[in-house]
Amino acid sequence: MSQKCILILVDGMRPDAMALCGHPFYPEFLERGAVELSGRSVMPSVTLPCHVSLFHSVPPQRHGTVTNVYTPQVRPVKSLLEVLHDAGRTTAMFSNWEQLRDIAVPGCLSFSCFMDYRDYPDTDRRLTDAALAWVAEAAPDFLFLYLGLTDCAGHDRGWMSPDYLDTLRGAWECIRRVAEASEGTYHLIVTADHGGHGHSHGTEEEEDMRIPILLRSADGVPLHPAASCGCLTDLAPTVCALMGLPAARDWEGTSLI
Repeated sequence: MSQKCILILVDGMRPDAMALCGHPFYPEFLERGAVELSGRSVMPSVTLPCHVSLFHSVPPQRHGTVTNVYTPQVRPVKSLLEVLHDAGRTTAMFSNWEQLRDIAVPGCLSFSCFMDYRDYPDTDRRLTDAALAWVAEAAPDFLFLYLGLTDCAGHDRGWMSPDYLDTLRGAWECIRRVAEASEGTYHLIVTADHGGHGHSHGTEEEEDMRIPILLRSADGVPLHPAASCGCLTDLAPTVCALMGLPAARDWEGTSLI
């Protein structure tokens, strides 16, 4: 069985928007062996705190980053990227939001690619192109692909607006390309950091806190989740389980499989 994994995060993707955006690959993806779980974000449901929680498997109250400005941990908890690096696995990250640089301590990433969404309006597609090229060339053990334009559309035009749904449809086209290119080689996780309502997010409202978690095994054999719902803090242990590695001792989340 493959021990490689790709994690795709679509910033601001609400679960109820995935079918509404109209991309035909979403239902097809579920039919091809994916499991959809009802997940929860963390408070505050803000992008950087959510990502630090995802990669360190602890809530913001423990890691200390509670805004989009990174706060160094007082008592550091190892990140998923550090655990993979220490196990000799190669890692790669592709993003269009520069603040995510702080989720990786120096030396734990094998490769990184950043494109500023303000300079390249089609960065979701460009990042996907770059990620697929890197998979074909280097076949990293773990790859994180962050697609940020859906969140931008939510802030600019409103969550669930036509522009938001159209941007999310573009993100699902990126997901389709990665899923089809990696099938048979990589386990795949698709998720979001938070949802949104109106033109913002960050509250405990259900629209902000509910996130999708989709899991697909590399060989298409259906996974059997240990729960019907999960949290952002469960994703790092889940990646480790898929890759045959133990979770870090200080992590608070539990594997979903």
